[in-house]
Amino acid sequence: MTLPATLAQPTSYQHTTDLKALQPQLEALVTEITASALSVEAMRQSFSASLEEAASVLRSVPVHEGRLLERGIDLLAACNPDLVVLTENIRLPLTPTAMQLVEHNEVHLYRGLTLDADTGGRKSYTPDHLIINRLTGIAHMVDVKRSLTSYEASRIADLKNRMLASALVVPDHVYKGHHRLLVKEVRVVILNAHGGRTDIKGGIWPLSHLDHLLEVTGAGEVLLSLRKLFRERIDANWVAARSPITASGIDSSASTTALQDVAVDAGDEDGSVKRLTDAGDEDAVALEDLPPVIVGFAQVPAAGPH
Repeated sequence: MTLPATLAQPTSYQHTTDLKALQPQLEALVTEITASALSVEAMRQSFSASLEEAASVLRSVPVHEGRLLERGIDLLAACNPDLVVLTENIRLPLTPTAMQLVEHNEVHLYRGLTLDADTGGRKSYTPDHLIINRLTGIAHMVDVKRSLTSYEASRIADLKNRMLASALVVPDHVYKGHHRLLVKEVRVVILNAHGGRTDIKGGIWPLSHLDHLLEVTGAGEVLLSLRKLFRERIDANWVAARSPITASGIDSSASTTALQDVAVDAGDEDGSVKRLTDAGDEDAVALEDLPPVIVGFAQVPAAGPH
């Protein structure tokens, strides 16, 4: 009997990570991320100032959590020396032609196309990571979301289409801008930190599947531990910051879950600007003289040793 992808036997990779060994780095990363706006003193000052200031702290939690997860992925990717991880200067043109190709055609009709990354357009898309394996030529385009709970189906579909359309220029972009690095296949994936809304075959993965993207056994477990450590630190800071205010009449029974359930997606706090921005006015698309590229969703490997 074949098990579903979510229940399949875990794949073992050549590269591994040790949660215990990385614990000091994880704690240091959490400390760095929470040192300013989410420190005890910053929270205490905001609670003493006004309701608007306190609400601003609450809204910033998902944003900082999103940044933490991105930094955590960078840290774990370093465990695999075959990977090149790009997080800067990956603003990819999103032309009407590319969007029409994706929206009106089956994948097999455009998966062999490589579009010119220098072609302008009114819009662009910037992924959180481009993770490229130099040995296989496979690139994973990753968009990290704290939660997809507030996303309607049409909004998720639009995000997937933008990712697939911009994936068509990735080989040209990487070849020209990153030391002629060759990409043969681009796989798009949305990492949903909340984990409650996943579609493995459709490119929406939980954090636990990070092993497959990085080809590092244990990477997903470490990232989940990093997220847990962050939440524990925020809860502790919240309690410490709230304590001296209780005597002034603020209800000390307020639940810390308010910090955990703010309905702001970390990827969207700046997503409307970062991922869909104005660029040039050109929308012509040129084919680059590079090998055909395969575009599609991320894939879970078959069970067994890697």
